[in-house]
Amino acid sequence: MDRRGILFIISAPSGTGKTTLCKQLTANLPDLWQSVSYTTRKPRPGEEHGREYYFIDEQPFQAMIERNEFVEWARVYGNLYGTPWKWLTEKIDQGIDVLLEIDVQGAMQLKKRFEDSVSIFILPPSIAVLRSRLQTRASDSPEEIQRRLQKVKEEVWSYREYAYIVRNDDLTQSLRDLESIFWSERLKTKWLNMTWIENNFILDDEQKS
Repeated sequence: MDRRGILFIISAPSGTGKTTLCKQLTANLPDLWQSVSYTTRKPRPGEEHGREYYFIDEQPFQAMIERNEFVEWARVYGNLYGTPWKWLTEKIDQGIDVLLEIDVQGAMQLKKRFEDSVSIFILPPSIAVLRSRLQTRASDSPEEIQRRLQKVKEEVWSYREYAYIVRNDDLTQSLRDLESIFWSERLKTKWLNMTWIENNFILDDEQKS
């Protein structure tokens, strides 16, 4: 193994298109695994248990909190969300990059625990476009949409805490921008296993001479 895995954190306001972008990233990039979080909210149409989330009731979620099974957890829009420790750390130790799609509150917790993580904030083209997307999705009431739009205004102020900003105006271009971030991060020297480089290129050559 020539390097450890990288934890990529992606946050975005609801309706920005982050779920679609994350699915495309994991399909297009090798050695990238998307972490699946637990939540107490009900599945939306088309969502499957174990794919988008692990959908569980609040009581077993609370039991997992007590057993310290989450690297982070938070209550968002009245529902609990949590990222499990086990799979995330196992993949990173195996040299596999981990993609975590998470809200701002959870991202701030993770950045404290994983200081080397790479954080990306995805912006919608505008509030007006975001409102239209949420209305088209038709999974939330008008009151819920208004509450989410107010939350967007609060979350956008957190963009300064992220290493990268991607504006999702065009899905194809946004995906290209995200892939560029992932490839460039993978090539940074700070992620490389220096022992592997020295053994294979420096020390081996010195021994031959």
